[in-house]
Amino acid sequence: MSNLESALQKLQTQMTISTEEVLEIAHKFRAELAAGLAGKPSSLKMLPSFVTTPTGKETGEFLALDFGGTNVRVLLAELFAEGRFTVKASIAKPLNDPNGRYDYIYSKASGTQLFDFIAEQIAEIAKPGIKYPLGHTFSFPSQQKSINNAELIHWTKEIDTTGVEGQNVNQLLGEALLRRGVPNVMPEAIINDTVGTLLTAAYINQNTDLGSICGTGHNTAYLEPNAPWNHGPMIINTESGNFDKLDITKYDEQVDKASEQPGAQRLEKMSSGRYVGELIRIIALDLLQHGLLPNCSTTATQALSVPAALSGADVSLLIKDSTDDLTNISTWLEERLHITYSTKSDRLALKQIALLVAERSARLVAATFIGIINHIDENLDRNHNIAIDGTLYEKMPGYAANIEKTMTEVFGAKAGQITTVLSKDGSGIGAAIAVAITSSK
Repeated sequence: MSNLESALQKLQTQMTISTEEVLEIAHKFRAELAAGLAGKPSSLKMLPSFVTTPTGKETGEFLALDFGGTNVRVLLAELFAEGRFTVKASIAKPLNDPNGRYDYIYSKASGTQLFDFIAEQIAEIAKPGIKYPLGHTFSFPSQQKSINNAELIHWTKEIDTTGVEGQNVNQLLGEALLRRGVPNVMPEAIINDTVGTLLTAAYINQNTDLGSICGTGHNTAYLEPNAPWNHGPMIINTESGNFDKLDITKYDEQVDKASEQPGAQRLEKMSSGRYVGELIRIIALDLLQHGLLPNCSTTATQALSVPAALSGADVSLLIKDSTDDLTNISTWLEERLHITYSTKSDRLALKQIALLVAERSARLVAATFIGIINHIDENLDRNHNIAIDGTLYEKMPGYAANIEKTMTEVFGAKAGQITTVLSKDGSGIGAAIAVAITSSK
């Protein structure tokens, strides 16, 4: 066995999560859920949404604002009941112009400027004289005080706009709409993107009780049967990316130390699209520096020394290449990292690293789903549908299959009672559904 093969075998041992370990993680996640619900110290924020799942009979025309990153999307949706809906109009704009004409997400921009810009986009769709209830998907850590009152705890995703943290976000939006002269648009609900993903799928399938984002970031919401805020059913945003009862490798430690918030978002840093590429970069660089990828040129060290050099899309390419000589990876190395020479063993090593990191991500996520299902239905007496959005679940080869495989390992024959489904762009429609639920009360 070569030194490289020995190193990869050691890495496989470090990165592989056995069925027993999945069960242990699920047990710890469930314990954190219970602690958070009881108001005890927990790595899970367990934020109330003040909304439950739809009946599927909701109808009407609603505006929705999807604000989940450095882009905003406004859509006009019509719900027809029985799981049917349509998007009648939509508009999407970046919050920082690629040509440098404006930037509403840096520290010198104010919340007033940011929401005035968003109100401008809403005005493009809203027709004068027609009253529009608006649902707002706001995908940042927020303290939810009611269905229409969420205060931003802190910005994430490279946004640093002043005057928003600690504020009622929908109040800021409502004031901007009045300044823009759009009093006929009324913000009536604000939700997290995981809640929106769950709501959209639940409108179609009444068995849906989990909603998750497996993309650039990671988070999960679920329907709590007995929420302490209303002593009844309520969707809870767990902020599961912050779950920290996990064994980590030295590579995870490096990712964490170099992150914006060391010590926070432990699960997200081990599983999300933003970090899987970085993990592969750090592992490959470590092998290179120890002389275990000797056939790569010195250019490789320079290329792999650049933080965030690899993305989730790069990971997908590494996994997907099934050519005899891994020529797609060879071309990628040349075009993406300017590495003009590599051997097949180098390329095989990169593919194996990518497979290990991606599979670990899927199994970690599946373990948290198992923890939630065990919490809400310990004996698995009911059917459960898990709605998932995000590029990892949608596009990463083998990712969805690894989640399902993990479920089967744990639940055996009963795993058939659990389905997972892609709820693409569900967060926007979910905001419209949240308004519909609120309006029907």
